Amino acid sequence: MISPTSELSVEPLNLSSPQGLLSTLQELRQTVESEGQATFNQWRSHIQRSEFLPSALNLAEYLALRRHDLRHLQAALMPWGLSSLGRIEARVMPNLDAIIATLKVICGQDSAEHLNRPPIESFFEGDRLLQKHTEELFGQSPPQRRVRIMVTLPTEAATDYEMVREIIQRGANCLRINCAHDTTESWENTIDHIRRAEQETGTPCKVMMDLAGLKIRTGQVLAPLDKKRVFRGERILLSRCVPALGSEVMSDETIPSPVNYFQTCCTVPEILDLLVVDTLVYIDDGKIQTRVVDTQYPVSNGQPGLLLEVTNASPKGVKLQPEKGLNFPNTVLPLSPLTKKDLSDLDFVATHADIIGYSFVQRPADIELLQQELDKRFGERQSRPAIVAKIETAIAVSNLPELIIYSLPALRLSIMRREIK
Repeated sequence: MISPTSELSVEPLNLSSPQGLLSTLQELRQTVESEGQATFNQWRSHIQRSEFLPSALNLAEYLALRRHDLRHLQAALMPWGLSSLGRIEARVMPNLDAIIATLKVICGQDSAEHLNRPPIESFFEGDRLLQKHTEELFGQSPPQRRVRIMVTLPTEAATDYEMVREIIQRGANCLRINCAHDTTESWENTIDHIRRAEQETGTPCKVMMDLAGLKIRTGQVLAPLDKKRVFRGERILLSRCVPALGSEVMSDETIPSPVNYFQTCCTVPEILDLLVVDTLVYIDDGKIQTRVVDTQYPVSNGQPGLLLEVTNASPKGVKLQPEKGLNFPNTVLPLSPLTKKDLSDLDFVATHADIIGYSFVQRPADIELLQQELDKRFGERQSRPAIVAKIETAIAVSNLPELIIYSLPALRLSIMRREIK
């Protein structure tokens, strides 16, 4: 995990001269190299591919660099026309070495003829690798643009070939199938349409199948009399949805009669047992942001509900609706990201998709779990779908370096950051 930032052991006043800048940069470089090597050594046993080692070391050095508050140093570098250490994710040491080499010339320690700067190739190696791996995952970029376009297909794609063909003709590079909907027969028909359109148009297109994952949603919504929207400062009662008898459909029978608060329930009720006062709860992709103010609010069926206070919402208010996502950004959810449905769907997805979308990834163990399931279906065969891991919580963000290091060397992995407003 990334450590808190710390200040360099120099006073800002020392940065007013090139000699002070040089000394500070040399100290920073030594620290970054030492701390980066220590982190890299911890990761080393998890890295299976030797060609990934330079990238892993650079990542460790970048994390070491960003542990320090560089604002004074960055401001002091600008008047000298030197790099302010921004956007150097892929080239940490080459940038530091280049600045140090130039400062040595300015300070008279080296001559321009003997400037000991890094080779120019080292500044673009990261860009080369990024392009290479992006092409491996999503294919070649079109000549008229650098980005790729992904389109989520509706149910009609299984029966409307012309629609699929037109989407590809209009520039889609990747077509997404949401496994939360439809059947394997429908998915197969859709993929047949994609492959047929590829051949007829001569345009390659990747197929991404998004595993349904945990459906953490709101249930039925009850509103106070004459209220249609939730505003900042108001409260919401969140109770537990329960499966109806003989069914996996969530029942809203735990919702009591309307009182003074908006009310809804959580379709994964065990999550509520993990929440404490001041826990953040986001509803509908963050359109409604709340915090827990009471974990023992009485509900009619005897199981206490959670009382949430709205901390952020549109000034015009937000409609609280059923079937909207519930997000707990600072809470580790001890739930498997692979549901029974996902495991069943994987039998089809593993052999038909180019890319698998994977939600609720929080820890390296979550990636390992999917990899193990793919191993069961592929055995020793090396060709298998790539993984797009969806990063949706603060916990996942803080675990991101380990997610990359422990997972990427063993398979093709991409990171998707889901923005929660």
